[in-house]
Amino acid sequence: MRLHHFSKYDPNENNKTSFEKLLDIFMQLLTYTSGDVGEALSWLTELDKEYNLTNDEYGMGDFIEDLKDKGYIDENKQKGEIKITPKTEQGIRKRSLEEIFGKLKKSRNGNHQTFKPGNGDEINPETRPFQFGDTLEQIDFTESIRNAQINHGVESFMMQEGDLEIRETDFKTQTSTVLMIDISHSMILYGEDRITPAKKVAMALSELITTKYPKDTIDIVVFGNDAWTVEIKDLPYLQVGPYHTNTVAGLELAMDILRKRKNPNKQIFMITDGKPTCLKIGKRYYKNSFGVDRRILNRCMNLAAQCKKLKIPITTFMIASDPYLQKFVTEFTETNNGKAFFASLDRLGAFIFKDFESGKRKTVY
Repeated sequence: MRLHHFSKYDPNENNKTSFEKLLDIFMQLLTYTSGDVGEALSWLTELDKEYNLTNDEYGMGDFIEDLKDKGYIDENKQKGEIKITPKTEQGIRKRSLEEIFGKLKKSRNGNHQTFKPGNGDEINPETRPFQFGDTLEQIDFTESIRNAQINHGVESFMMQEGDLEIRETDFKTQTSTVLMIDISHSMILYGEDRITPAKKVAMALSELITTKYPKDTIDIVVFGNDAWTVEIKDLPYLQVGPYHTNTVAGLELAMDILRKRKNPNKQIFMITDGKPTCLKIGKRYYKNSFGVDRRILNRCMNLAAQCKKLKIPITTFMIASDPYLQKFVTEFTETNNGKAFFASLDRLGAFIFKDFESGKRKTVY
C-alpha cells in the first residue's frame, strides 16, 4: 500500500533556496538550545538524517559555510567556539514576531491611538465649534476667519466666539512595559518546556514594540531566587536555573524600573507557571515550596496594592491550571485590579498580543 504525506500548502515554500529552508529550521532550533550553535547544528543534522533535508547538491557542510559567509555565525578557532551574531539574534526575534503576531510593518511615529481627544501629534480632519475650556492652541484660525467673513462680511470684519472653530488632535499613548519571565526550575519540570514559549513571546513583543511602537519602552525582568534585567539581544540565550520563585523580587524590580519612566501609561506583564515560593530577607533566602506560604503571599499582595496606587496594572499569564494556583492568581489580580489569563502554551502569544493591542485603545488614568 502506498502512503501519502499531506501538509499545509505554502506558496512561498517553493521559492526558497535550500539555504533559506535550512535557516528557518536552524533559527527555531536556536531558541530551544538557548543560542547554542553546536547543539542546534547537531539537532539539525539528526533531522536531516531522518527527513532528508539536504541532497547531493547541497549538504550540511555547505549550509554551515554559508552561515559563516553570510554573517549568521562567528567561529573563534583559537577558543574553538562558534557563536551566533547580532544579525542572527535579530533574525530570531523577527521570526518569533512573524510566528506569533504576523508580519507587521515598521511605523515611524508609533500608533497608539485612543478614543480620548487631547494634545498629540496627529490632527483630526474634522473641526467643531468652540466650547468653554478650549485652549488657544486648539483654535483653527483659517476656519475661524472664514466663518467670520461669512457671518459678518469682509468690509465690517469682526470675530466673535461663535465664529471660532476647534481642531482636535488625537491623543497617542506612550506605554512603558515591563515583561516579567519566571525562570524557576518548574518551567521545565514534568517533561513540559514552558520557557521556550515564554522566550518566543518576549522576543516577539520586544520586536513588535521596537519596530511598530518606537516611542514605547520595554524592559525584560527575569526572576528566580532573585530578579535581574536582561537585554533584548540576550533573550535567545535565556535559560531556566535551579531556582525557586521569588515573585516579590521581580515585582520590586519592575516597579523600580517603571518609576523612572516618564510615560503616563505603565504596565507589567508577568509570565509564570507557579506560586511564589521564595523571599530574600537580608542575606538569606526564605523558601517554602509546599503550598502557598502566607508570609510570601502577603508580600505579593502588598506589592499588588502598591502597583494599583501607582496606576500600574499587572496582567498575569499563568501557564498552569492547578486549582490552588488559580486561587492565588485570582486574589492577586483582585488586589491589583489587573487581569489574569490561564493560557495554554500554544496560545500564550495570542493572549499577550490581544491584551497588549487592546491597551493601545485606552489610556490608563
